[in-house]
Amino acid sequence: MRLESLAVPVALLALAATTACVTAASRGSANDQSLSFFITSVGPGDGAKLGGLAGADAHCRTLAEAAGVTGKDWAAYLSAAPAGGQPAVNARDRIGSGPWYNADGVLVARDVAHLHSDDNMLGKANSLDERGQMVNGRGDTPNRHDILTGSNPDGTLAVDSTDTTCGNWTSNNTGAAMVGHHDKQGGGVRPTSWNSAHPSRGCSQPNLVATGGNGLFYCFAR
Repeated sequence: MRLESLAVPVALLALAATTACVTAASRGSANDQSLSFFITSVGPGDGAKLGGLAGADAHCRTLAEAAGVTGKDWAAYLSAAPAGGQPAVNARDRIGSGPWYNADGVLVARDVAHLHSDDNMLGKANSLDERGQMVNGRGDTPNRHDILTGSNPDGTLAVDSTDTTCGNWTSNNTGAAMVGHHDKQGGGVRPTSWNSAHPSRGCSQPNLVATGGNGLFYCFAR
């Protein structure tokens, strides 16, 4: 048999093998149900002074890695106002495309649209911290259901006559932050909203605690 006659079949076999490997890798990624969404078990401890978006992202990564989850790119679900010549940042645009799973492997949202719909699987039972622990909600002592977001229900920057992002997450004093209720209950303009229930009383740790929070925020793998 001439060697030339084997060239095309061998090339086709190599291409098929490569395609199979790529397909398998993609399938493995799509089926990854490891932790990709959580509420921070603790905040940095200085109210809404998170070190800006970069500091909040780093806090997400530190908590995830402490829980044994490595090799993922984490983003805090936080919006930010235009500043320093930079445009506004919408929380929904920071978190990737999904799907997202909690520490128990439960799907909380398929994609960005599902996350911001009434059909998402968020709520006290599924919005767990990075260790798989339930976060205190309304009726618990202390109540910690206020989650920092700075966002509207659709995940865009909340705009008000006052601050909604505590100085783009650099203030522990003046300003306010839009917060959501992770348990989807309580008071405020939109008490059942996971990401846009009401403004906080202020940006200090005592003010966040006083309105039912603890400086916690959502983290998503993107």
